Amino acid sequence: MAEQQMKPVASLLLLLNFCMYAIVLGIGAWSMNKAISHGFPIGADFSLPAHFSPIYFPMGNAATGFFVMFGLIAGVAGAASVISGVSHLQSWTTASLPAAVSAAMIAWSLTVLAMGFGCKEIELGMRNARLRTMEAFLIILSATQLLYIAAIHGVRN
Repeated sequence: MAEQQMKPVASLLLLLNFCMYAIVLGIGAWSMNKAISHGFPIGADFSLPAHFSPIYFPMGNAATGFFVMFGLIAGVAGAASVISGVSHLQSWTTASLPAAVSAAMIAWSLTVLAMGFGCKEIELGMRNARLRTMEAFLIILSATQLLYIAAIHGVRN
């Protein structure tokens, strides 16, 4: 009985997390596009500048490159975990639970890693509004993804 009460909670958290991961992917893709378009220019002889860094971002600070890259990875893993989450919500049995939990745990661990780089970026300062939004979403997602994992453990058949 109690496990059936967790199904609406899990589905609400799954929908919320999917929307938030989609927003993180959108902001991360914008940041990556801007970094590629406005990064270091490579000369006609294809020589790299003296201080070339593949994770240089024209906005933000020294942690921005790591934050955006791991944010994109966490966003893709989180959005992909929705597939196994939806499958688990449809059947809601212990047979579908391991796939949903493992995908959600991988997404959560990558989200916490990206959140750590986001906290470092907050500490260093000098970032724009879009990066602050992405930081806030990843901090919120680290909590809501963990709540989703706890909610789908409501199956006890």
